[in-house]
Amino acid sequence: MFTVVLRSLLFVIVLFITTKLLGKKHISQLSLFEYIAGITLGDIAGEVILNSSLSVMHGILGIFVFAIISYLADVISLKSKTLRNVIEGTGTVLVEDGKLLEGNLKKEHYTIDDFSTLLRQKDVFSLAEIEYAVLEPKGMLSVLLKKENRPITPKDLNMKVPSEKAPQTIIMDGNIVYDSLTKAGKTPAWLRMELEKLDVTLDNVFLGQVDSYGELTIDIFDDKIKLAEAQERPLLLATIKKVQADLEMYSLQTDNKEAKLMYRKNAEKMEQVKNKVKLYLGENF
Repeated sequence: MFTVVLRSLLFVIVLFITTKLLGKKHISQLSLFEYIAGITLGDIAGEVILNSSLSVMHGILGIFVFAIISYLADVISLKSKTLRNVIEGTGTVLVEDGKLLEGNLKKEHYTIDDFSTLLRQKDVFSLAEIEYAVLEPKGMLSVLLKKENRPITPKDLNMKVPSEKAPQTIIMDGNIVYDSLTKAGKTPAWLRMELEKLDVTLDNVFLGQVDSYGELTIDIFDDKIKLAEAQERPLLLATIKKVQADLEMYSLQTDNKEAKLMYRKNAEKMEQVKNKVKLYLGENF
């Protein structure tokens, strides 16, 4: 039993190193060749672990031979499209111009039920919604909906939207992640001030993130405590509206034509500012 435990630990390390060397591609969706190589590597490890009469070094050698073959297959695939098609396979079109290609479906040994399942995984429940669909070499289905069935985007409405960056996680398990805090353009002093506004201590924060707008969102360990909502954007909106209203009021109160014109023009400028930043404020005017 002790020998099996030692062999198991050894081959866990060997397989871990092998997988790291082969890269992330081999732990994602597998091609046919990668699938065969993965099964073989696991089978070799299992046989050597349980069969004490087999040499450990022979097992390790077999694993590294298959790993090298798999690595060379990847290199060849990068250099030759023809060989890439042979090793990794090619996609099969299942729907073209809205028509289901039954011959290609049979060629891939897929029933209509199998195809319907793949569609439902893409949140598509009707064949009539599809313009084009292809079964990828790794078994995934890619679907292009007909134009009238695609979700409306801001581009369709000629709307300009602000670019967004991935939120930075600046607090984890009650500890500040200083690298992420720097990437977010924030300082520890700013973070302490924001936590004070929310009336929360750092050690009670399970997760804290800064979004594209520079706002802090936190999740605390004690779920019973209700947190205050961020007020930066609503306050900015209220300030812009107040300044615009004040300028309009001044233009009505003065009898000086030049001053009246100046106040009116500046009120119009504030209106333009409000319209430009409304997407960032997340408000509808």
